[in-house]
Amino acid sequence: MPELRVHADVAVPAERAWAAIADWESQGAWMIATRVSGAAEAVGGRLEGWTGLGPIGFLDTMTVTEWDPPHRCVVLHTGRVVRGTGGFEVAPNGENRCRITWWERVDLPLGAVGRAGWLVAGPLTRLFFAASLRRLKKILEGA
Repeated sequence: MPELRVHADVAVPAERAWAAIADWESQGAWMIATRVSGAAEAVGGRLEGWTGLGPIGFLDTMTVTEWDPPHRCVVLHTGRVVRGTGGFEVAPNGENRCRITWWERVDLPLGAVGRAGWLVAGPLTRLFFAASLRRLKKILEGA
């Protein structure tokens, strides 16, 4: 099960970063090509994310399995396309700074074909995640 992990160091308190991440429906402002709906604020909460452009994309259904604000949220991806676990972690790094980590552990479908496809999809996904966190950093820091 491959894992992606990206980080962003942000010049805001951890609580402020957490509030932006856990505002699920506003994630589309920084998460590239994704719209999220739902109001998950506890273990068992459910979310839906649409990733794609217009009608071309996929639905990512999720259930919150860990909830520890303002530090950690873990979801179980239960959709047809994306399966596995993922989450956000926010670690204070001084009084007005924090590090945001976004990670995903993906269950690859289709055996060897899925593993081969991941050779292309993995690095591309990492680029999208890193670019999304850069967008979130700009929003949070007001740049």
